[in-house]
Amino acid sequence: MTVGIVGLGLMGGSFAKAYAQAGHTVLAFDTDESILGIAKIGGAVSGDLTRENMGDCRLIIVALYPQAAITWLRENAPFIGKDTLVIDTCGTKRQVCDACFDIAAKHGFTFVGGHPMAGTQYSGYKHSRATMFKGASMVIVPPKYDDIQFFDAIKALLEPCMFGRITVSDPQRHDEMIAFTSQMAHVVSNAYIKSPTARSHRGFSAGSYKDLTRVAWLNETMWTELFMENKDALIKELDFFIDSVKAYRDAMAQGDGEKLKALLAEGRRIKEEVDR
Repeated sequence: MTVGIVGLGLMGGSFAKAYAQAGHTVLAFDTDESILGIAKIGGAVSGDLTRENMGDCRLIIVALYPQAAITWLRENAPFIGKDTLVIDTCGTKRQVCDACFDIAAKHGFTFVGGHPMAGTQYSGYKHSRATMFKGASMVIVPPKYDDIQFFDAIKALLEPCMFGRITVSDPQRHDEMIAFTSQMAHVVSNAYIKSPTARSHRGFSAGSYKDLTRVAWLNETMWTELFMENKDALIKELDFFIDSVKAYRDAMAQGDGEKLKALLAEGRRIKEEVDR
C-alpha cells in the first residue's frame, strides 16, 4: 500500500514511521526540506508526495494545523484519487469536517476526520516514533455512520499504527469532549506553572508536580489555534472548573474543614466512578 503523509511533525512523523515499519511505501510532503531529507535518510519516507503521485495513494494522512489542513485539501483535491481515503489529525473537528466533507464530496474521494489520542509534550519530527499510537484510541469522525464495511475498511487501513481502540464520534461531541479531556488540562497546567513558587520547586517536587505540569510545555502556536476554534466548549469547561476551585478556596478561607473534607471525598468518589 502507498500512504501519503502531509506534514512531518510529531503526528505525521509517527504515522510515517509506523507505516514504513509495517512495510508500506510512504510518500511525504513537508515545507521543511531538511526534515523531509532526514525522514528519507532514516527510512521512514520513500519519496516526495506530489500532485503527480498522490492519486496512487490508498491513504493520505493530513497532519497539519486545522486551517492549514483545510487549505491543503482544497488546493490538492483535484489530484486525489477517487479510491483514496483522506484522514486528518487535527485536535478540533467542527471546522475541519465542515469544510473537508464538502471538498471531498465535490471531488469524489472520501474524507474522514481523525484525532489520535496520543502524543507527548514535545513537538517535531525528532520526537516521533513508530509506536506512538500503540494501544491508544483513534477518534474518527466519518461522513456517514451506517456502513459497517466502511468502518472495517478504515480499521484495516489504520492497522499498522496499532491503535488499541477506534472511537466513532460526530464533530460537535468530539470538540465538547476534547475541551474537557485535553484542552482544559493544557490551560490548567500552563496557568499553574506561572506561580512565582515554581521557580523554587527543586527539592520539593515529585510525581504530583510532574504530572500536573507536563503539558505546560506546549506548542503555543498550535494550541492557540485549537483553543480559539473550540472556545465555546472550552470556556464552558473552564467556568465549571473555576467555580469548583473557588468552592475549595472558600471552604479553607472560612475555616470549614468539614466542607473541605466533603469536597475532597466527592472528587475521590467521582474519580473512582469515571475510571472503572
